[in-house]
Amino acid sequence: MIELFYASTPNGRKISIMLEEIKFDYKITEINLSKGDQFNPDFRKISPFSKIPVITDHKNKVSVFQSGAILIYLAELSGKFYDASNRNLINQWLMAQMGDIGPMLGQHHQFHHYNPGKSKFGEERYFNIAKRLYKDLDQHLSTSDFLAGKKYSIADIATFPWIARHNWHDIGLKNFKNLSKWYEKISERKAVIKGYDCLNTGEQIPKI
Repeated sequence: MIELFYASTPNGRKISIMLEEIKFDYKITEINLSKGDQFNPDFRKISPFSKIPVITDHKNKVSVFQSGAILIYLAELSGKFYDASNRNLINQWLMAQMGDIGPMLGQHHQFHHYNPGKSKFGEERYFNIAKRLYKDLDQHLSTSDFLAGKKYSIADIATFPWIARHNWHDIGLKNFKNLSKWYEKISERKAVIKGYDCLNTGEQIPKI
């Protein structure tokens, strides 16, 4: 049994989607970020930076923090979405999400969505970076079905929940044909739909 320490954020949803895709039994322990659950000493034993997501694999008696590391762990454990023959390219696009797409869109959320009007510099800087990321992804997907080639992989699973916040970005996902096609294709996957609403609150994947 996998225990997922979770909140409904893009990073949290990466893992719930992956668990649905690989059809592993799992249970959710919800971490209420607004109440500070992430700073609980017991949680910090498995998450030294007080971040979600974290998993505990009770069968193998191991905990894993950092969403990218969790995706790799689950992919290796299940043998899915991490083809050995294409691992180098998958790793590159996974790290692109971890080091660029996620952090930059996260900053865009902070300035543009949560704290508008507090920093013109911050709002303009991260809006422009977010728009550039959309353009770069759109260009890449003009010649590739998925981020790491012809097959759906953990790189797509990692990136999708961040693009699913496109309504927060105010960039206009519909203006990026190839990125939109990729987004819609993934949005239709049953495991993605279920994993996106793993708390069964009725939350739906945002339409374009």
